[in-house]
Amino acid sequence: MLNRTLNILWRCIDGIMALILVGMIAMVFANVVLRYGFSSGIREAIELSRLSLVWLVMLGAAVVLRRNEHLAVHDVLNLLPAPLVLFLRRLAYAIVVAAVLMLFVGAWRQTLANWNNISPLTGLPSGLFYLSGVVSSVLMIAIGAVRIVNPGARLDGGHDDDRYAAEMHQ
Repeated sequence: MLNRTLNILWRCIDGIMALILVGMIAMVFANVVLRYGFSSGIREAIELSRLSLVWLVMLGAAVVLRRNEHLAVHDVLNLLPAPLVLFLRRLAYAIVVAAVLMLFVGAWRQTLANWNNISPLTGLPSGLFYLSGVVSSVLMIAIGAVRIVNPGARLDGGHDDDRYAAEMHQ
């Protein structure tokens, strides 16, 4: 049941990211065509594109962390014994959780401070920019906490296909 719920959650996030990307492309394309073809433009599209980019990046950071696809130096890890690698992975995720906790606190404060600032172009609260950091940090804290306990967990019911994750489950 939990694996199915997690699969649905991550598929929804992937779908949201795809919709955001399509919307961004459409807004920017329409604005370019209007600006260079008709000397006009959609003023709201600039701010909405910027807001979309922020959300896309923040959600993408959580997705990449879940998939364990952040930049890493596996050549060094392959030279170390498995117990040391597991310790280092747990340490790395503890550092990630600490950093993301700071992101959460800062983004939460900025969301609250800017929620009543309404954009004159779109009528949306400026706090929406910072809310993306809150949502992303909550996802990344959950991922990091699970990976401290189980460094090979992918949070979608599977495990990384490497020797360290396989050794943990033997």
